[in-house]
Amino acid sequence: MPVRPALGVAAGSALLLLGFAAAAPAPASAAPAAPSESVTVDKEGRMADGSVTLSGTYRCLGGDGPVFVSSSVKRPSSDVHYSVGGTLAVCDGEEHRWENTGTVPAGALEAGRARVEATLMELRPGGVLLVPVVHAVGHRDITLVEG
Repeated sequence: MPVRPALGVAAGSALLLLGFAAAAPAPASAAPAAPSESVTVDKEGRMADGSVTLSGTYRCLGGDGPVFVSSSVKRPSSDVHYSVGGTLAVCDGEEHRWENTGTVPAGALEAGRARVEATLMELRPGGVLLVPVVHAVGHRDITLVEG
């Protein structure tokens, strides 16, 4: 399987697991995300031939497992989020750029206003399963442009 689809599958699986993890109470020893970890979203996204490209910056520290920047987009008037790819992050404390591209169903989005969520998430080994650990989340209202 090529790397990009594999990353997308891993990020999608992690997001699914994240939903289950969010429903569970956090352990008392859980520490908040380090202030030096962040993820941002650029003010403009691109649409072309049924695909959407989102981008921004991130900064993270080392982890025990791979860390990804995942992103999703939705219309302002909708609660339906569309996943837009995943990028493997380099967690060295430095700021890096991320860019994710993915396809959305025909007619799901149009040029204009949109809401994006970007998540910096580690897939930490936890026995048989990989446990998603969120390092940072960023939200932004953006403009989707054709081209």
